[in-house]
Amino acid sequence: MSHSQADKNRWLIALSAVAIHLSIGSIYAYSVYQNPLRDTLGWEISDVTLAFTVAIVFLALAAAFLGRFVEKYGPRISGLAAAVTFGLGIIGAGVSVQIESYPAFLATFGVISGVGIGLGYIAPVSTLVEWFPDRRGMATGMAVMGFGAGALVTGPVANAIMQNYSIPMAFYALGVGYFVLMVAGSSYLKKPPEGWVPEGMDDSELDDTGAKGVNVSTDLAQLTAKEALRTPRYYLVWLIIFINVSAGIMLLSVASPMLQSVTGASSATAASIVGVIGVFNGGGRIVWASASDYLGRTATYATFFVLQVAAFLLMPQISHVWVFAGLLFLVITCYGGGFACLPAYLGDLFGTKELGAIHGYTLTAWGLAGVAGPTLVARIVESTGSYAMSFYIITAALAVGLLSTVLLRRNINRVRDSQSTETASPAVSD
Repeated sequence: MSHSQADKNRWLIALSAVAIHLSIGSIYAYSVYQNPLRDTLGWEISDVTLAFTVAIVFLALAAAFLGRFVEKYGPRISGLAAAVTFGLGIIGAGVSVQIESYPAFLATFGVISGVGIGLGYIAPVSTLVEWFPDRRGMATGMAVMGFGAGALVTGPVANAIMQNYSIPMAFYALGVGYFVLMVAGSSYLKKPPEGWVPEGMDDSELDDTGAKGVNVSTDLAQLTAKEALRTPRYYLVWLIIFINVSAGIMLLSVASPMLQSVTGASSATAASIVGVIGVFNGGGRIVWASASDYLGRTATYATFFVLQVAAFLLMPQISHVWVFAGLLFLVITCYGGGFACLPAYLGDLFGTKELGAIHGYTLTAWGLAGVAGPTLVARIVESTGSYAMSFYIITAALAVGLLSTVLLRRNINRVRDSQSTETASPAVSD
């Protein structure tokens, strides 16, 4: 392998990705707009919430259908396109509020910014994986941690601007800020040169053990997106992500009322606990993704399911508010960790040839889980008046997820055994 020199610093590449994800992760702070929009414009909470749902749906659609755009034009152009669409969507939302047009708000905040989020989410991923062959999980975890932590920055800023100025001004100021931050991050993004490896890492380290205990990734295969979609392991990964996200997003959608109903917590205590969730969502992403470099990605996802099965079985029996909150925080770390480990896992399984497109297709699991999880718990509570049944249904789903990791491990081993057999077979001569 030739060791080409790089004209970029890979840690600044990672920081650039964090800047993009920190901006688009502001979607998680959307709840700060709900009451002001209702009180100022008279929009129903269900109408305001619909804009968030539309944004998540278009996030998933953009990630699925624009993955090939990312592969064709590269991370810099893709990131700049994300900056334009997301920035325009947020600024357009401010215009929509100012003219008091709900359809325009759905189109700008829901559709246009949703597309920007989806494109911005996948744009830096394949680039990070190539810059960090020795720390894939940690690198992608850093970026996706930015997405999870976006609400921690946007929430108080948006609230302060709305209180001191107006709702449209909050959207204008934040839209411009996001645009500038995303353009700055995108401008530095670039794939490493052919044959580049990190300093101090040589060919002997490109094996399953790696240096200093880290599993330096040796890709199972180098597949195009179409080829990946023909493999059973792709659909097992998709199912694993769908189940993991469904479990976490179910809790996120009803965390406050669930805490009050199950443990008898006051609304103030429940609100405080919900506020801390963002820390575990963001922290779980970097911690679990970094750990996956040592544990291996399949083992990490299996750990998620084992921990969550135990947590969901215990939660209906817990009446102490902080014990319940501890289990809730544990599940949320697994939720965030599942997102963070995914790009590195897809790179391990399918290579980096068309990783952006493969990642985009897989994020459709996020979009569907975003509907399935909250809908399931809402229907159960409406029918039974209790959250108990939802815990047990999700537990069964998590058991299926754990089984899927076992099946995926077997599939990976079969592929490796087949590759070893082919390598060991002597060449046939005439």
